Amino acid sequence: MRGNNALSKAQEIQDAAREAMENDKALNEIVEALAGSSRRSRQQAASVIAQIAKQNPERIAPFGEDLVDALNRPESQTRWEALDALASIVSVDSRVCDKAIAGAETALFDEESGPVRLAAMRFLCTLGATTENRSEKTWPLIEEGIRCYHGDLEFPDMLVAVVDFSTGKLSDRVKSALADRMRFDAENSRGTLRKRAQTILDNVSA
Repeated sequence: MRGNNALSKAQEIQDAAREAMENDKALNEIVEALAGSSRRSRQQAASVIAQIAKQNPERIAPFGEDLVDALNRPESQTRWEALDALASIVSVDSRVCDKAIAGAETALFDEESGPVRLAAMRFLCTLGATTENRSEKTWPLIEEGIRCYHGDLEFPDMLVAVVDFSTGKLSDRVKSALADRMRFDAENSRGTLRKRAQTILDNVSA
């Protein structure tokens, strides 16, 4: 029964996303629900928006300010979906995403939700990879995340985001600091962790 409910909910979100991709009124109503009084409605709206953003970030980019504001909602799902959506629109409107750094910092150190922490790391890595200046702004948070969550359940996925970050437009100082942070794992760890750490070293040394 629970599995059927999950499938039904996923289908409902897909249907809403499909309609909002083509209907401005439907999209505006979903965005407005992000700031509504219903926790459930906020969560569903954030899920729909995140799905649209993955498929068509240009469609969601005009609502970047609303996504930044959604990082202040108390429930975890709304925040991680909003962060996922913001990461998707970085390539379209990175300036509005700059305003989300403070909210992403709070999310990165959320003590109750691994998905929120992971979404924050992905967002920060995506944004930080765009310019040398942004790499400088986001690196202290990324580094602290690497240090704090090393060995945690979400860390392998965080490291995937750091691999992507390492291929971006990083300043020389950030490249050097990232290499220093990952060198121990590249030399002493095993398996996937070692491979990813070595990939990061190779990327920042290229």
